[in-house]
Amino acid sequence: MTDPALVSPDVEQEALQRSLTEHVPRFAVILHNDDVNSMEHVVDALLKSVPTLSEQDAVQVMMDAHLEGKATVTVCPRETAEFYRDRLQSFSIGASIEAV
Repeated sequence: MTDPALVSPDVEQEALQRSLTEHVPRFAVILHNDDVNSMEHVVDALLKSVPTLSEQDAVQVMMDAHLEGKATVTVCPRETAEFYRDRLQSFSIGASIEAV
């Protein structure tokens, strides 16, 4: 067994962070297809609303929503998901969140 005195602060911090994130409820940000907005507008809104998305990812999410009716943009803690949903809606984009 590892002596607790020999565990580096980085390892301890990483374990704590992993423990905390395992217990934080996760929510999916859902993009809904619509027949109003152009594909370019949706991709632009995704890029401006969800900073972790690459352009390629934004195009893929938009196409998935276009073909399937809805698509998962990202999965994150509730507060972040609400923020992303609200940002997308500010661009007149249909978006919601769902617990996962």
